[in-house]
Amino acid sequence: MSHFEIFERSTEYFLQPALGLLHDSSVTEILINGPDDIYFERAGKLHRHETSYGDPDFLRAAAVNIAEYVDRPLDEDHPMVDARLPNGSRVNIVIPPLSRQGICISIRKFPEMRFTLQGLIDRGSLTETAAEFLDLCVKLKKNVVIAGGTGTGKTSMLNALSGCIDKSERIVVIEDSSELKLHQPHTLYLEAQPAREGGRDAVTIRELFANSLRMRPDRIVVGEVRRGEALDMLQSMIAGHAGALTTVHASDPRAALTRLEMLSMQSDVAISSDVARMQVSAAIDLVIQIHRDNEGSRCITRITEISSNLDRGDYVIQDLFRKTATTLDDGTTARRLQWTGRRPNFADELEENGLGHLARLTKEVFA
Repeated sequence: MSHFEIFERSTEYFLQPALGLLHDSSVTEILINGPDDIYFERAGKLHRHETSYGDPDFLRAAAVNIAEYVDRPLDEDHPMVDARLPNGSRVNIVIPPLSRQGICISIRKFPEMRFTLQGLIDRGSLTETAAEFLDLCVKLKKNVVIAGGTGTGKTSMLNALSGCIDKSERIVVIEDSSELKLHQPHTLYLEAQPAREGGRDAVTIRELFANSLRMRPDRIVVGEVRRGEALDMLQSMIAGHAGALTTVHASDPRAALTRLEMLSMQSDVAISSDVARMQVSAAIDLVIQIHRDNEGSRCITRITEISSNLDRGDYVIQDLFRKTATTLDDGTTARRLQWTGRRPNFADELEENGLGHLARLTKEVFA
């Protein structure tokens, strides 16, 4: 029996109280709040599960089993861990004394279906015109940041956008905890690792990123920028490693740029805020803003272009697509992602790269 099969069976055993939720395709998150409470998310809404663990020792065994699957420690010296289940679901575990109510396990499930831009169109998260525009931006090797809050669908969007990368390209994916699933044949997955007792040092995203530049990548995909690796990423973009894709926690495009600026300054390379801002503006081409409304629906609200120049020290941005109210044929009003009428600064690159024939719905955008 393989390592995968052993942990697949043991995971099902230890997650018995939540097993039905784990196998329910309509459930997107499972939240185990100590031995007495289990909640789950369905269609963007939280519900309390009718069962619970009851036995704290059984819950602890479940947590340890999940940590062992990704070979990460979980004890008093390491009371938090990011992991994944054998099915690819993302897991975060927090144990006492950090958690007062007992061991907390948060499971973010990912559908087995392949994420595509067409799928986002079918779910109403994206329009066909905006999808074609994003596809062409990826083909033009624009550096794209996907911004949004927790649970807005940034990873799903990143997966969908990565599908626009040509199959001939060599892609290096870098993550804290592996969850992206690309379908190009030449894809390498690198995962950060914590320090180990006995001498093994931690391997950070920043170190993986530096190493990836020596692996002859055509594209680098960073699951999420959280720390000082932002500076290395920005500098590599400026140096010619174009076409990078990543995500960041931010509520709007300008906030996403400011966050990248702040993260860059967390690097061990001392730079001023002015220099950090110049690097961000020179490196990032587009920000895709994602939002989850009160009903739990996830959608793209803005596609924003970033100028490589600053105006009086501040970012110069323009919305190319924005979700606005529009009147439908039946007289009702709906909010849809629409072209703002502004032409991207890189519009001429489409013809220069021989891709003009691909602009069927976006001829006006690139005209």
